[in-house]
Amino acid sequence: MNHKFSIALAGLTLAATSFAQTKWDLPTAYPATNSLFKAPEIKRAVQGGQAQMGEILLVNYQNEWQMFGADGIPFLADSYDAAWKLYQAQKPALDKKLAEQGMMLLYAVAWPPQGIFVKKTIASAADLKGVKWRAYSPATARIGELVGAQPVTVQQAELSQAMATGVIESYMSSGSTGYDTKTYEYIKNFYDTQAWLPKNGVLINKKAFDALDKPAQDAVLKAGADAEKRGWDLSKKKNLEYLDLLKKNGMTIHVPSDQLKADMKKVGDTMQKEWIEKAGPEGQAVIDAYKKM
Repeated sequence: MNHKFSIALAGLTLAATSFAQTKWDLPTAYPATNSLFKAPEIKRAVQGGQAQMGEILLVNYQNEWQMFGADGIPFLADSYDAAWKLYQAQKPALDKKLAEQGMMLLYAVAWPPQGIFVKKTIASAADLKGVKWRAYSPATARIGELVGAQPVTVQQAELSQAMATGVIESYMSSGSTGYDTKTYEYIKNFYDTQAWLPKNGVLINKKAFDALDKPAQDAVLKAGADAEKRGWDLSKKKNLEYLDLLKKNGMTIHVPSDQLKADMKKVGDTMQKEWIEKAGPEGQAVIDAYKKM
């Protein structure tokens, strides 16, 4: 992921006349240098009222509450349309939880979908057996384990060097990461699995929102709804642009074979089961609602 996609209302100018005296801070973690708070502190800052708004990657908070990680379950929602449906299924639970924490979700936008960068061509999950696989999160480590790859923990800052020296031969991420890290210099294949589309959410401190008058509240909600639509459209457009840039730089973009798809769906089903075990009935209800859509 990279800050070019940052979907924050960083430019939310509270322009209505009623906003004349109202200035809100919006910390966002892209890039770290322009953030009022470091990424892990943003949610707490909004919750405690030190910032009126903040932008977070929802899946980063899964340890606090499993539902924040619903959009990180691989191969559950594997397209923008599916990701939007999952968001609608997840939203009532998100709204309820955030309200309990003194916050509200203004809007959320999906990052470009995750695919598999790999040195050799692969026709099935069996072809990933023993491959040195970059793990940078519990989910990516678990996928590596389930396909029999050899997970190696590598942070994004070390990614280029790890590829150049053969420490890793494969990893999962979006086309934007592949382009930004010049993955095409070392790895020539990208399998467009659209495995998951994690979302960033913009949160508002509820007291700060309640302190605004009605026209100001309406203006904020409208700005949020507009930004959400614009954000999803932009994410789709950027995803295609990055895949094109990878192609131009010598990478082959593959549609996964039916076998690879079926194998990865099995991996996804296992991880979904594991997630529901932790998330309980609330998690099951969200998955059921999503599957009915």
